[in-house]
Amino acid sequence: MKEKLRNRPEIFLVPVVFIFVMWLWETLINRLEVKETILPTPSRIGEALIMQFQNAYFWQNAWVTTKEALYGFFFATLFAIIVGTFVSQIKIVEKTVMPYLVGFQAIPKVALAPIFIIWFGFGQTSKVVMAATIAFFPILINIIEGLKSADSDRIRMLRVFGATRYQIFRKVQVPSAMPFFFAGLDVGILLAILGAVVGEFLGSQEGLGNMVLVSQYNFETPTMFAILIVLSLMGIFAHIIVRAFQKKFAFWADNSHIVGT
Repeated sequence: MKEKLRNRPEIFLVPVVFIFVMWLWETLINRLEVKETILPTPSRIGEALIMQFQNAYFWQNAWVTTKEALYGFFFATLFAIIVGTFVSQIKIVEKTVMPYLVGFQAIPKVALAPIFIIWFGFGQTSKVVMAATIAFFPILINIIEGLKSADSDRIRMLRVFGATRYQIFRKVQVPSAMPFFFAGLDVGILLAILGAVVGEFLGSQEGLGNMVLVSQYNFETPTMFAILIVLSLMGIFAHIIVRAFQKKFAFWADNSHIVGT
């Protein structure tokens, strides 16, 4: 146990820093007598969080946001795989398509939300499209870079032995791209959650984003913070799941050089 703590000091430091920050926050708010509507204490946020957990309405809205983010993430990943494969394998496609993709990425995604609402309405479809749009590009770029990172010497050797283009793609390029792919997924799932919430902010009658707006209108600041904590926990949970899959299917690679990490 002591050896484990010595090798991984963050196991001890992370909870200690968290407790200290919470204590300092609580103390300063009480001493300075800051109004709850401006900045609530951690204890009040905790009470609001527990209250939400006991409320069926909260879970219904949490599920709505989760579905929007997951569907958006799925479609972003699907289209990124298709587009990324063609772009990385066919030069003319890369030269033709990439300028448009980069130009589209330069558009502030929040500005697209009103357009999506006009096209798809105030329902969940516009939120799914928003989530997919925001998550798409980081996944795409990592797939393209991953497929291009394959060892050129191995590719030449396989060609000498008569390997087909598909065999090279499956045996060399796909394994090389896996760490990049999961790094893109790691970023993409977080952006999908962000996209779903942004869509809910701009036009929705349900979801955690809508709950934040309702809390704002009612000056329920502790509830706003509680919902933000839930969104943060959703992101952490999604990150852990993606990393777990990465360790299983792409355990051999160092991610420090990968786009988006």
